[in-house]
Amino acid sequence: MNRDLFEKARAVRERAHAPYSKFHVGAAILSEAGAVHVGANVENASYPEGCCAETSAISAMVAASELGPGRRIAEITVVADRIEGRLTTPCGGCRQRLAEFSGPATPVHVIDPGGEGRTWRMDELLPAAFAMDETS
Repeated sequence: MNRDLFEKARAVRERAHAPYSKFHVGAAILSEAGAVHVGANVENASYPEGCCAETSAISAMVAASELGPGRRIAEITVVADRIEGRLTTPCGGCRQRLAEFSGPATPVHVIDPGGEGRTWRMDELLPAAFAMDETS
């Protein structure tokens, strides 16, 4: 686990806007250029029009970066409470978004607020991701 990414994801999780679900999620992305970008989930009354933490972090990365390695994910950490004792992995939509900005071997750390978790490779979480082109 990347301790810095965990601490940043856990801290931004506290700023999530989750008035309906009360389920706060934080994400921290390390880009291939070495920059860290964070995001928290943002809900609104017109489900499902909110933003997941992973989507928010990707958006921050894109907004801060030129094309190239600054827009590619090297590693990501997602911090959320467990549900019925199980770690909360990224939803299907976020898995696809993460796959489009990373590679099959990109580590995805899924950690509870206490620091316990597991790491998956992107291709383990989404083994049949849609590709942007035949070489992706």
